[in-house]
Amino acid sequence: MTQRSGESALALSFKALSDPTRLRLLSLVAAHENGEASVVDLTEPLNLTQPTVSHHLKILVDAGLLTRDKRGVWSIYALVPGALGTLGSYLRDAEAAWT
Repeated sequence: MTQRSGESALALSFKALSDPTRLRLLSLVAAHENGEASVVDLTEPLNLTQPTVSHHLKILVDAGLLTRDKRGVWSIYALVPGALGTLGSYLRDAEAAWT
């Protein structure tokens, strides 16, 4: 991966996290049993429709923050291991460079 594509991936991840609904989705998925959840598990806590939740989940998957595993007719979402740690490391490194 080139530095430019790495920066683009970081920007995409941070952009995905800039939405409060998506932050809440990450939290709900992480807190759900086995760290996995389906759209059905997430609509009621967010008080949003299935299409809206699916839209936000797709953005999080495209940003590399969640995985999507098709199980029969269900799509199961889980955090990508280490993805949030990578973002945190980037911010720590950036902060160290700025100070």
